[in-house]
Amino acid sequence: MTVISLPDRSWIDLVGPVEGVEVVQWDLSGDAPRQDEITFVVPPYLGSPRWERLGKLPGLRVVQLLSAGYDNVLEALPAGVLLANAGGVHDASTAELAVALTLSSLRGIPEFVAAQARSQWLPPESRQSLADKRVLILGYGGIGVAIARRLSGFEASLTAVATRARAGDDLVPSVHGVGELASLLPEQDVVILILPLSDATEGLVDRDFLASMPDGSLLVNVSRGKVVDTSALVEATRSGRIRAALDVTDPEPLPPDHPLWQTPGVLISPHVGGATSAFAPRAVALLREQIAAFAGESPLRNVVNAH
Repeated sequence: MTVISLPDRSWIDLVGPVEGVEVVQWDLSGDAPRQDEITFVVPPYLGSPRWERLGKLPGLRVVQLLSAGYDNVLEALPAGVLLANAGGVHDASTAELAVALTLSSLRGIPEFVAAQARSQWLPPESRQSLADKRVLILGYGGIGVAIARRLSGFEASLTAVATRARAGDDLVPSVHGVGELASLLPEQDVVILILPLSDATEGLVDRDFLASMPDGSLLVNVSRGKVVDTSALVEATRSGRIRAALDVTDPEPLPPDHPLWQTPGVLISPHVGGATSAFAPRAVALLREQIAAFAGESPLRNVVNAH
């Protein structure tokens, strides 16, 4: 009998029984029940799990995340343990938010909401349209493709950038390598970040990056806060030269006295890219598939490391 752990009773109920599998409840906050027998762990989706407790499971073989990002997990993983992320689970929700933040910023929705709270009818003013805008998607993986697919109906011009250049798809004629950014950024009206956090991407969006963006352009971050140099972003947005729409920040949560809260042209949502009604059913489908594959000794999806 394969013994696995799920983080709480709600996940146990949602996943339901899987043949040949026994499920125990464990959220990594204390010692695991049956810790000598657990071989497959699903940590909580939110919060700060005590990753070091994984080292107390002598038979552990797989950690299955409920998030797409896996920064801070790999270094805490015991040797020989596979890590799988929730690739595909958050694609639709995060792509929707990227488009929503882009449209909200361009059309001035935050100003309308603030005016409504004052019962104020704002005078007519021309707003930016997404139509005809040049949009660069930095990070062309599953979520990046989902963003491009949703933007394709808005009559915008799309440019995709990934770690390495490669052939395009039905959405973009080609995918540029990250080394081409310096020449691409000056030609973009909107830059959408959907990068994983790594040594190579931390602080990638620095003063030089932001300075390369045209006056009046928009930076949208739905990836990780540390991808952006916050001090540089504060400078660039305070000056009014560019705007920003952020679902993630560094630090996070953003302290109440942080200048980004009060900077005109900055729109902030509280890291809710994947937190929608689409999450649970897609996550449950993935967990059932992964648990059954593991129990049947079949290959797993979304493995992000190797032995």
